[in-house]
Amino acid sequence: MSISASVLAAGPAPGDPTLESFGRDPWWLIGGKVLVIFAFLVLTVLFSMWVERRVIGRMQLRVGPNRAGPFGLLQGLADGIKLALKEDIVPRNVDKIVFILAPIMSAVPAFISFIIIPFGPTVSVFGHHTPLQGTDLPVAVLLVLAMASMGVYGIVLAGWSSMSPYSLLGGLRSSAQVISYEIAMALSFVAVFLFAGTMSTSGIVNAQADRWFVILLLPSFLVYVVTMMGESNRIPFDLPEGEGELVGGFHTEYSSLKFAMFFLAEYINMATLSALATTLFLGGWRAPAPISTFWEGANSGWWPVLWFLVKVWAFIFFFVWLRGSLPRVRYDQLMKLGWKVLMPFSLGWIVLVATIRALRNEGFDMQQIVIYSAVAAGAVLVGTLLWEMLRGEGGKEKEIVPDVAKGQEAGTETAGGFPVPPMDAPHYHGRRADASKQVTTTTTREEVGSGTH
Repeated sequence: MSISASVLAAGPAPGDPTLESFGRDPWWLIGGKVLVIFAFLVLTVLFSMWVERRVIGRMQLRVGPNRAGPFGLLQGLADGIKLALKEDIVPRNVDKIVFILAPIMSAVPAFISFIIIPFGPTVSVFGHHTPLQGTDLPVAVLLVLAMASMGVYGIVLAGWSSMSPYSLLGGLRSSAQVISYEIAMALSFVAVFLFAGTMSTSGIVNAQADRWFVILLLPSFLVYVVTMMGESNRIPFDLPEGEGELVGGFHTEYSSLKFAMFFLAEYINMATLSALATTLFLGGWRAPAPISTFWEGANSGWWPVLWFLVKVWAFIFFFVWLRGSLPRVRYDQLMKLGWKVLMPFSLGWIVLVATIRALRNEGFDMQQIVIYSAVAAGAVLVGTLLWEMLRGEGGKEKEIVPDVAKGQEAGTETAGGFPVPPMDAPHYHGRRADASKQVTTTTTREEVGSGTH
């Protein structure tokens, strides 16, 4: 019997919430949970902004914010007040209805996604036993994917309604990026569903009572870590904003509170993705192995909230560390990583996990299955890398060199083998190739005019 099957057969511990634990709370307790989650997300955004500025400042040998409040802790609040008091500029030719609705469509789904994240086990609140979770669904993890898909509509519509080429290109980039990386992210969840036997977040946390899924499903965890960077539109995958070529991307034309809502949605998504990684792969609110081994009460009461917050903030620090360490990738590299690397690898990993599960259920030796699977996966990985290397070397000789030659013959500049058109392409040949003709024509007309007079 598999690990997840043994956990489900034994049943959750008395304090562990299940799907039957939800839907029984009074109205005031439900409202209190929603209010606490909302306040938690807003405070997380303010504090994560301060942490990001201080950490990156330390990495770049700067001080960071240190004026507003002690150690600069109120800098995020000061920025929020400043944005609220700034003039709200709406360009003349925008689609005003869509322009106003786009920030709302980005911020609201970000808040909704966090409602299914478990903070802790069942506790007593004013005499009522309730799980430390907003709600749970049989397909709770799919709700996060659905809200992420809804949030990208706000970005796309913001770029389209701005009537700006920079904003439009940023919106299109975001839609292509989310499609690419959301598919790979969903595929990384499949192995978790196979081991947990459920898609509810409380059931997935219960299935990790003995061993976290980050150990059993390390490849799925690594794929998720890469895809969550693409899903959050942050460096090194912040191509929708790309200040170097798109000014500010999809929110170039936004200001005041509308821009603040895009900013808020980005940081809430960062917290949601960190909490989802904690729930699916790091045991959720459960204490790490050394603590839970020597302390029986580590996973009961209100202590699990502390373990949950520590894991979430470790992921947020990972986001910040990557932003301060890695440069922005090219857009073709971004798409190649999503479609040619992450998706095929995720599909192969799912097939391997399903095969191992089926063979184990048939009674085969688990040690032999793992050895053969590791050898097969290593062979496929090495073969793929060799194929990409050989194909890349052949492509340089067959494709890039002729392009350079053609560009030199035509008088077009090249950069890295790619032809670069001039900024004024329609008038390029008129000024450069036909310059002598224009001078001759002008001189002839002047001479003819002087002769008639």
